[in-house]
Amino acid sequence: MTGYAVTSRECAAGTVTIELKSVNSRFLDLQFRLNDDLRAMEPLLREAIMARVARGKVECRLSYARKSQGDSKLEANEAVLTSLAALEQSVRNRFADARPLSVSELLRWPGVVAESEISQDSLQADVQATLTETLEAFVGARTREGEVLKTMLYARVTDIEKIVEQITPLVPQIVAQFHQKAIERMQDALGVATEGSSTNNAAMTKEEIQDRIRQEVTLYGIRIDVAEELTRLSGHLKETRAIITKGGQVGKRLDFMMQELNREANTVGSKAAMKELSDAAMQMKLLIEQMREQVQNLE
Repeated sequence: MTGYAVTSRECAAGTVTIELKSVNSRFLDLQFRLNDDLRAMEPLLREAIMARVARGKVECRLSYARKSQGDSKLEANEAVLTSLAALEQSVRNRFADARPLSVSELLRWPGVVAESEISQDSLQADVQATLTETLEAFVGARTREGEVLKTMLYARVTDIEKIVEQITPLVPQIVAQFHQKAIERMQDALGVATEGSSTNNAAMTKEEIQDRIRQEVTLYGIRIDVAEELTRLSGHLKETRAIITKGGQVGKRLDFMMQELNREANTVGSKAAMKELSDAAMQMKLLIEQMREQVQNLE
């Protein structure tokens, strides 16, 4: 599922900012964007996100901005100053006319001015608090999207149920019509309707030929009867509705139900002996595909 949230938190030595965003994915794929000095926080972030998110390609950005020098306590690095003094004296021993370093030059020297170090425990607590707030907003955004998808899935399930209700009464009529037409055509082809016996059917009586025709037509009629497939479709649709209603982590279960629905719709289409069934199967497959695309977004 898609989602986005960003939170900034003011702490003693600076500002912690955490940004979370996700796009659709069948599995959980975590990516972190951290500075090297914050890399130690990755396990904390990973554990907290995995506890709240099960699917999606999630990107987490953590940044820390120190307060400006005017707001923080500055200290001189005594070790660096001592080294500079020794180096300056060594240079002046060899070059007596060399100009001594000024105060401004010393203050600009890398490492001379050091900001007070930040406690890792304090920083981790600030990151944890910021992450908790960000995750709440992030999960809330995904939940709202889930409610929209839930409404859409309900509508598609209802549409498929209506199609099944419309074509279910037609199945016995279609099979009966097919039986009648098939028998008439086979009788015409075998010349059963004419009196007397021809060379082709001399070995069989008229009654035997009629029985053989009924057997063949019945066997083929069974192959075009989709009543069982429609019954299974109705059962799968009820289960799909129940899964959506129950809520929770339903993405993978609904993935499976989409496979089952698509299998039955394909069978109805392949066994369809009338245009009405072919059209219905095509409409159902279209609706199932729309559901399948959205189900992959659900957690």
